[in-house]
Amino acid sequence: MYDPKSLCADDFINDEEIRETLAYADANKNNVELIDQILKKAKPQKTSRGIHCAGLSHREASVLLACDIPEKVEEMYALAREIKQAFYGNRIVMFAPLYLSNYCVNGCLYCPYHLKNKHIARKKLTQEEVAAEVIALQDMGHKRLAIEAGEDPVNNPIEYILECINTIYSIKHKNGAIRRVNVNIAATTVENYRRLKDAGIGTYILFQETYHKESYLKLHPTGPKHDYNYHTEAMDRAMEGGIDDVGLGVLFGLQLYRYEFAGLLMHAEHLEAVHGVGPHTISVPRVKRADDIDPSAFDNGISDDIFAKLCALIRIAVPYTGMIISTRESQAVREKVLPLGVSQISGASRTSVGGYSEKERPHDTEQFDVSDQRTLDEVVEWLMEQGHIPSFCTACYREGRTGDRFMSLCKTGQIQNCCHPNALMTLKEYLMDYASSNTRKVGDALIGKELENIPNEKVRALVKKNLEAIAQGQRDFRL
Repeated sequence: MYDPKSLCADDFINDEEIRETLAYADANKNNVELIDQILKKAKPQKTSRGIHCAGLSHREASVLLACDIPEKVEEMYALAREIKQAFYGNRIVMFAPLYLSNYCVNGCLYCPYHLKNKHIARKKLTQEEVAAEVIALQDMGHKRLAIEAGEDPVNNPIEYILECINTIYSIKHKNGAIRRVNVNIAATTVENYRRLKDAGIGTYILFQETYHKESYLKLHPTGPKHDYNYHTEAMDRAMEGGIDDVGLGVLFGLQLYRYEFAGLLMHAEHLEAVHGVGPHTISVPRVKRADDIDPSAFDNGISDDIFAKLCALIRIAVPYTGMIISTRESQAVREKVLPLGVSQISGASRTSVGGYSEKERPHDTEQFDVSDQRTLDEVVEWLMEQGHIPSFCTACYREGRTGDRFMSLCKTGQIQNCCHPNALMTLKEYLMDYASSNTRKVGDALIGKELENIPNEKVRALVKKNLEAIAQGQRDFRL
């Protein structure tokens, strides 16, 4: 029985409900009257408290995904752009993944770190090597990291992860500092989530890979990750452990995308129903080539057009949730989906253990091929030329605006009163400390233009004052 308030994965990700949803979507994919009603419901509405978006249920959003009427699909894209602009503006938050260890005891069929892969080089960073990686990332200009590690209770125990987090936060190099560490590690216990919270992490991220239980069990034949329910219920334990912000994601290509889409939205609905706050972020990775992984072995791959539609409909269905796209995707694909709802991207990513401190990009310990291999400076300049504001802001996390506090601000549109100014100030820091001369020129022009889009005169005056102070060498201003 489908029950979004249940703490059992089989109830809140209910196979029967998903199948009924897909059948309903198929039956109504050409029902223009219903489609128009759904689009109207999702449209941003001005209220006395700001802008409000109703979002969509998994069933309503699935109808839109099934619909292939060209003019209606264009309306979906236009609505996604409108919602993205209303809540996130033209800001794009920058981050980088940091791989700590590729030791893993699981047998995941889509990941080269699986236990049976005997020819991949296994590596685990020492604390000195973690420090070297952090300095290399700080020298690029990064302020926000997402740490990654395989599941191995002997080589990568929670104590090792906590020690790495402490090392990352302790490194202050020139004007560099990592101000937020997000964590992407295997499902664990409530007590361990409490320890991660106490260590000062930002978002806890865990990809479901697939919500189709039968496929999940086949794709994870061995190791602790084989336990579908323990994995799927991890976010509830994380929130019980005090972690406000959690990040969902599926690996598109493992199972039929419409099934995954419905499951992903049901998971978001479950978190909202039980904890009063949905996911802080949703990630949309696709299966990519890696050491002994051939993406063509998985017959559920999706086209770039379908991928764009998925991004647009996630933005429409869960309008307040951040959306992440990684360097798995090419520049062209990222350019296509940024206006449709993406709010965070990685830049200059290396998916190998110890990859940032190497002059040449190493490939022997990569988790997947990186499609977008540009430098951070190149990505920042490209974003600005596209009209986006690259943001290195971590203010909400550091000011305690997380979980329901962040969502309450976001849902009224008030978050822009601090996010837009903070983005400009952190961009100015990047331009002063790390940017090439041309990137700085483009960035200064963009900041000058965007200052006029701060509606509150007092805030605008304060930001101008802070920008002048940043130009004189001061750092770390935030609203």
